[in-house]
Amino acid sequence: MLNKWIKGIISVVVATGLISYVVHNYINFVEKKQNVVTIDKKKNKTLFFYRDDCKDCQKVFHHVYWKNVFNKNIEFVNMNQKMNRKYIKEYDLKSVPSFVNKNEIYSGTKISNIDHIMENNK
Repeated sequence: MLNKWIKGIISVVVATGLISYVVHNYINFVEKKQNVVTIDKKKNKTLFFYRDDCKDCQKVFHHVYWKNVFNKNIEFVNMNQKMNRKYIKEYDLKSVPSFVNKNEIYSGTKISNIDHIMENNK
């Protein structure tokens, strides 16, 4: 009886670890994409400007990604894509990660500030 419980617990732990590993790697794959982004100003989305090689951007990317999974209100703009750099001037970006929502801009990694700016576009 105890042996079955141990095998069951080990199976759950291994399955959870494997799923976590796969999901983590998928999000990292999404982060590295360098798609050319065309921003539709008619849509009410928070713009997330980042670079996939930026340590601060990497700190918050998973949080922002999961917020978007549930809300679908974030536009990811990888600034390592040369065609996306036109937005630096247009949005007066000084650093990454930067979040733009309507007339509000936040650059930094403080989760409460990121959540605040993302919540303001609902």
